[in-house]
Amino acid sequence: MSRDISEPPSDITAAGRYIILAAAFLGWMFSGFQMAVMTLAARSPTTEFLRSGEVSPEQIFRIERVWKSPRWPRPQLSASPGESAALDKIAAKWFSWYNAVFLLGAAGGGLVFGWLGDRVGRVRAMAASIFTFSICSGASFFASTPEQLLLMRLLCGSGVGGMWPTGVALASEAWSEAARPLIAGLLGTSANVGLTIFFVMGYRWEVVPESWRWTLLVCAAPLPLAVLVWLGVPESRRWLAVRNKPASEGKRVTLATVFRPPLLSRTLIGIAVGTIPLFGGWGATQWVIPWAEKTPKRAAAVTTEQPAPAASNSKATPLSGPRAKALAGIMRSGGAIFGGLVGGWAATLLGRRTIYFLISLTSFCLSEYIYLALSPQHDWFWGFVFALGVVSTLFFGWLPLYLPELFPTHARSTGAGVSFNFGRIVTAAGVLGAGWITYLFGDDYGRAGSVTTLVFAVGMFVILFAPDTTKEKLKD
Repeated sequence: MSRDISEPPSDITAAGRYIILAAAFLGWMFSGFQMAVMTLAARSPTTEFLRSGEVSPEQIFRIERVWKSPRWPRPQLSASPGESAALDKIAAKWFSWYNAVFLLGAAGGGLVFGWLGDRVGRVRAMAASIFTFSICSGASFFASTPEQLLLMRLLCGSGVGGMWPTGVALASEAWSEAARPLIAGLLGTSANVGLTIFFVMGYRWEVVPESWRWTLLVCAAPLPLAVLVWLGVPESRRWLAVRNKPASEGKRVTLATVFRPPLLSRTLIGIAVGTIPLFGGWGATQWVIPWAEKTPKRAAAVTTEQPAPAASNSKATPLSGPRAKALAGIMRSGGAIFGGLVGGWAATLLGRRTIYFLISLTSFCLSEYIYLALSPQHDWFWGFVFALGVVSTLFFGWLPLYLPELFPTHARSTGAGVSFNFGRIVTAAGVLGAGWITYLFGDDYGRAGSVTTLVFAVGMFVILFAPDTTKEKLKD
């Protein structure tokens, strides 16, 4: 199949549409690996770097350690006295830093790759995005200091940030209006498929300080997909039609285009409605996962151990540590698969603004109940985490449907990228703030989470100012 973007536009074949959908789905699914890796593994590298003397409670960050020569193979270091107390002081901070720099990288990458998607083509920009996060994950395997790992997470984030606007624009333009809610749902759920797969691997093979780097090699696995996308995925015919217009007809796109009238108001709305789901996910609901590692869970339903002798007051063997954290990730992301899948359909059935308001309201109620009334020791905790995953990620089936509708074809990839990725910048600050709040509350994840979930209440207010595009078609 030709990859020459100068070819005259023509109707895309059915096979071409499915190839585009598969590429976008897989690219965003493997992005889910990148989103999951530090949520699952962050405590383990922090522990290793603490043991090697590369980090301490007294000195969190040193820029010169970015340039330190990698040591390989890594020495096996044993736990030291006082390690647990030291980790309590720094683990939440480094968890916040790893996720915050990832989000900042994603914001920058979304802007740059989204702009490239409008200039050189959706497919080329998407392939470059996948290549970036894959190769940088492989390089992370050799990180010897937390600063080196932070730098690699920043670069990985840039690739993930670029995958979203290019993949969404490409898929949205390849399928009919009638099919777009289903396509939006599939793309909305794909990252959570990746998250769930990754957490299942973490449950099967524990992520511990002695062996956590394998997770980075798994994140590098989609490198061949970048090549296949570049060579085998057809370019958007709608983009080609606009791109091949004479200079007098075509519209030159820059990042400034979406910050000028007539697109400015829609860009600001896009940023606002894109920020709430991101902040709610990374800055609020994501914290149930490290919280699970801190407090044991009754694990009768998930362990294969022999049952305890029958007694009226018998208790199941607690599940704790890395496997408890992985299980929390499975429950949240497993629920999110369903939420992302039906988000686009629900937006079509109930209307874009109505469903956004209802998602915000329900996410707020569920989150506050989990953080204030439950704990990982409570039998209901895991079911409610699953339900929160379902509801809060309805947003991510809604976003691939709504954001492309705000912008015309010539600025669609740029506009969707700006909307989603400016939200990531705000969210990065929110993640750092969540870590600080957790520290202020004495490492009490429940109390801290009850504060950060107030963002969903803000969402109920923001959506009142957004245009309702339910009955609008994509604009050229």
